[in-house]
Amino acid sequence: MTVGASLGDFQKKVNRDPSELRDRLGGLSSPAGRWGRSWTRPTAARPGEEVLVDRIRAMSVMEKSLVLEAVRQCLREQNQGVMKEAEVTIQELLASLNLDLKQPLAKNFLFHFYGLILRESPSEDVVRKHLAGLLELSHELASQRAGIALAMGIAAATHMELVWALLEHVGRTKFLRSPHTNSASQGERHSNPNLHWKWVGSTSLLCYGQMAVQARRQILPWVDNIASRMVYYYLSSCYDHILKKSFLSAALMLMKALKRESSAQGYKFTQTAELVHCLLGAVCRQVLYGKAAQALNLLLLTFVSENKSMDEVCFLLQHTEPWLRSDRSHERERAVQTIFLLLKCVVEYVKLTEEARPSMLGHQIGLLMLLWRDSEQFTKSHARLCVCLLLQLLVQQKGSMMEFIYLDKMKNYEERVHKESDTKFYHLVQAVDDYLTVAQHTQLILTLLRALSNPRHTDSDLASHLLLMVFEDHSIKPEQVAEILQGLFQELPAISFKNVQQMVLKAVTVLGTQHTQETVEVLLSLCHPSERQVAPLWKALATSNQLARKVVTLLYIKLKLRPPQLLVRLSEQAELVSMLALGTIYELLYIREYKAIVPWAFAGILLGLLTQLHYLFELGVVESIPEPREDILDMEPLGPCSTCLEALKGLFWTTNCWEVFAYLQLLRGWELLGHVETYTDGVTLLARAMAHYDCEVKAVLGQAVICLKSSEERDNIVAILIITEFLNSQELTQYMSRKTMIKFLTLGLANPNELVRALSLTGLSSLLMQPKKVQLLRTRMLELVDSFQKPEPNDLLGLMEIMGDTMHRMGPQGIGACSLKLAQRLRQLFENEQEKVRGGAILLYGEVIYSGGRKYQQALKGHAFQSLVPLLFHLADTCPQVIMKTKFTFLRCAILLNWEFRKQLFSKLAWGRGLSAESDIFMCMVESNFGSCHLFLLQASIYLRSPHRNLKLTAMKFIGGILQDYFTNLCFYLRKGDVKLFRAQFEVLRQEQDSVSRRFYRNFLHEVVELSRYVSQ
Repeated sequence: MTVGASLGDFQKKVNRDPSELRDRLGGLSSPAGRWGRSWTRPTAARPGEEVLVDRIRAMSVMEKSLVLEAVRQCLREQNQGVMKEAEVTIQELLASLNLDLKQPLAKNFLFHFYGLILRESPSEDVVRKHLAGLLELSHELASQRAGIALAMGIAAATHMELVWALLEHVGRTKFLRSPHTNSASQGERHSNPNLHWKWVGSTSLLCYGQMAVQARRQILPWVDNIASRMVYYYLSSCYDHILKKSFLSAALMLMKALKRESSAQGYKFTQTAELVHCLLGAVCRQVLYGKAAQALNLLLLTFVSENKSMDEVCFLLQHTEPWLRSDRSHERERAVQTIFLLLKCVVEYVKLTEEARPSMLGHQIGLLMLLWRDSEQFTKSHARLCVCLLLQLLVQQKGSMMEFIYLDKMKNYEERVHKESDTKFYHLVQAVDDYLTVAQHTQLILTLLRALSNPRHTDSDLASHLLLMVFEDHSIKPEQVAEILQGLFQELPAISFKNVQQMVLKAVTVLGTQHTQETVEVLLSLCHPSERQVAPLWKALATSNQLARKVVTLLYIKLKLRPPQLLVRLSEQAELVSMLALGTIYELLYIREYKAIVPWAFAGILLGLLTQLHYLFELGVVESIPEPREDILDMEPLGPCSTCLEALKGLFWTTNCWEVFAYLQLLRGWELLGHVETYTDGVTLLARAMAHYDCEVKAVLGQAVICLKSSEERDNIVAILIITEFLNSQELTQYMSRKTMIKFLTLGLANPNELVRALSLTGLSSLLMQPKKVQLLRTRMLELVDSFQKPEPNDLLGLMEIMGDTMHRMGPQGIGACSLKLAQRLRQLFENEQEKVRGGAILLYGEVIYSGGRKYQQALKGHAFQSLVPLLFHLADTCPQVIMKTKFTFLRCAILLNWEFRKQLFSKLAWGRGLSAESDIFMCMVESNFGSCHLFLLQASIYLRSPHRNLKLTAMKFIGGILQDYFTNLCFYLRKGDVKLFRAQFEVLRQEQDSVSRRFYRNFLHEVVELSRYVSQ
């Protein structure tokens, strides 16, 4: 066969007898060979690549084909394990090239040689054929994969597109169908017997790496494609450890290639994030740590050098977040070490040229700060050093040498003392606060906030302490407050540890102290005031009286922000600041931390709520006031009017002004306030009750005077209603002189509102303003009482109304001696057949017992005591209106007599139902008058003859209760005459026609007989 023989015939002979191939190659080594005699063998142990390339370029096309076939055959023999045959062929091949055979050959020399020949081959068909055959070899051995990749990479230097196409084809047809990719099903990964292509992905990755190394300047147009394929192979085969090792090797080759090429400095890469992500995963998870770290550091430095700005640094650092948050300590440690090495190199060797202040830098600093108490000493110390380095980079950008030196000293200090201290990082927190922009600082705080809900107590606790330190450093700007509080509000429900919650709320207190107005405004906007999750934040603002006062004052001011009706659309009503402030005030009334502050702000809150209710009526916000339901635990949020009304109730109830609350409750005064038609009557009744019980009169009067000067009509109306009622207060002259009061009332005469003018005139004609009217009214009252005592006076109801109005006008002066006469006459009317008459008499009686002045006060108390039993029995009256008026008067008697359980009594009167309430009222009355139950028994016995069945039944219940529960007491206090009188009344029941009376007689006859026996002894 000659050199010009066809490749097909040559291949057939080679296949029949491999020795013939060696013979043909031997001819090439003769002294007369085409490579010439003048070439001398190099003395190096490994032949120089330049010499080989020269010899390859000197070959003809046919000679190159013969050599390629020879190498191909050798590689096949190696692949099939015929190592001896392949070794002989390799040695003869090298001899034919006149190379030194004394030294051992490099491991991948044959692949290297193969790639050089293919690189120098001009025929794409030949190259495609041999490279395809190369990829058909086994990929099981690491040396085999490395050799194939080396040959492919060298060939790609001149045949990049061809090599790329082959690798793409292999990826589609072999790798994606291999049993170790993520796309393969679990069954395929375990049952596929064809493992020939199992490691083809690893070979492909190494090929991409070698392509980057061998391509030199050609790499730049291909670098993004190469990187994307490397990332894809890595992410597609999480089950293959060998593939991950190949990825690291390929990444390292790519990074070295980029670093070597100066032209890469200005190139913009699109696969940065993906490569960093994969390499970080390799660094933090793999035990091939050194290679992965080297590749990652090269990659990061390459990209920072490409774009010398803080934006690029932050972009790279953001990929470390999953590892900084990892539960595995070694992953956190490696992530921190990676960041530290990168930042150290950037600080020392890279000068950032672009002025950039990315806000996400604050987030990344926050992540590092959260590792300052890590379980690993290396992690926590280097996390602090990383923060120092980041601050140094910021200072470098500013060009401040003094600040840079200061931070460098701080970093050196951290390096020296990190082994000695774990908690002394306050100075570093202060430095962070000083050097970050507002946006960066906000991101830092938000990062700390998100860590509060961490299930690990150590991390959550550290976040809370750092947060408090940042707040206490006075570094928060007003424009940051909204975003900070919104973030804190979202995290607060998820905090698991009580001490962390306490620390966070302490931080809120600090923030509220520094930025009270902004804090209040944000809290108002977070959610509906009735939602309980915002309550802890309001509580945090009440830890000091000074701060709590500021908060309540601001809420009062917000309550007064009432745009005119024409400017408020229906859809916006619920979002009005005044509505939010209203709801918040209502909630704060029931928060224990504000209990001491509400009385201080009582007057302002009261006037604010009353005028707010009037404003709601102006807007047309009218809803039905729901009845209280004790059986509903989770009620719908109240409407604006209901909220305002409930806030008014709560203001009096929570400040221990329950008598005023009760006054309105039992006279349905709250209902009057809840309707626009009766609103002024409700305010009048409220002011009357406050004046009667001297409830914050001085403070409310001062606030009312301010409202009377206001330009708002609603303020004037509320103010004059209160002032005219307060003119009847016993203590008013102690708070304001008559002259000053006349001045303000005269001012009201010029008010454009008709009601204000009329009430101002009424006030000027009051007894306080005109004391000479006192005697005239007393004379008139005597005449009225005399006519009232006639057997059948005309118009009883009208007469009682006039007397009640006169008593009210006389106020603290009282009606004197006639009060006792009137009280006696009114008690006689308790049993009147007409519901309105007995109801009016009972109601007026409650006023009379307070109208005698100091001189007759004791006598009226005695009269009130004698009326307790009749009033108690009328709680069972057949008329609901009479019952309600009886409750009012019964409670007023209890207050006058200074019972011990007055507030509890009111609760039972107002809301009690059934036998339980009856029993509690009975107990309250008897226990508050211990030693007087015998008198109650005698008074009650009279009603055993009552023609009114309900009063008679109530009397029997009452008598039965006393006989059962207070028998011993009766035996001690009753006299023989008292028992004789009682038995006479009791015996009447024996002859009664109704079975209830006779049964009562039989049931208690034994007790009555025993009582008589004990008293008679």
